Amino acid sequence: MLQEAGASATAVRRPAELDAVDGLVIPGGESTTMWKLAETFDMLEPLRLRIKEGMPAYGSCAGMIMLADRIEDGVAGQQTIGGIDMVVRRNAFGRQVDSFESDLDFAGERVHAVFIRAPWVESIGGDVEVLGRCEPGDRIVAVRQGPLLATSFHPELTGDTRVHRYFVDMVREL
Repeated sequence: MLQEAGASATAVRRPAELDAVDGLVIPGGESTTMWKLAETFDMLEPLRLRIKEGMPAYGSCAGMIMLADRIEDGVAGQQTIGGIDMVVRRNAFGRQVDSFESDLDFAGERVHAVFIRAPWVESIGGDVEVLGRCEPGDRIVAVRQGPLLATSFHPELTGDTRVHRYFVDMVREL
């Protein structure tokens, strides 16, 4: 998706690899596993530092959880990278069997979104821009704060590059 959006992509698994990129995509998956792996591979603090220094990052689904300053329904002691002044509720839309697809407005464009055990944003700070909401409940599912972008849905599963292109444009602007 990043290549189709005009960027080159490389895997980042170690601090030295993190230093070589202009922006970072934190994908979906399992946020507790991501946190534990980030600690195991000594990535948590380097990630926090690069985010604090202004490195653009985009988190989808579990990546949204990882970019949240605070989480609800996390496992005991679960940590995040942080950076976006928001509270995110893990698995807010339900379990795997509750996964769904929906059309929604993202940054002024209509996109098709795939939600899999997705979080939603419970609350945001004053510097956070809401880019998308979804039913049921008009829940916040896409946000931006400065160089950080997060969605609770998986745009990579639709073949539509607009969300990734939005992020690539963010990186280029900085």
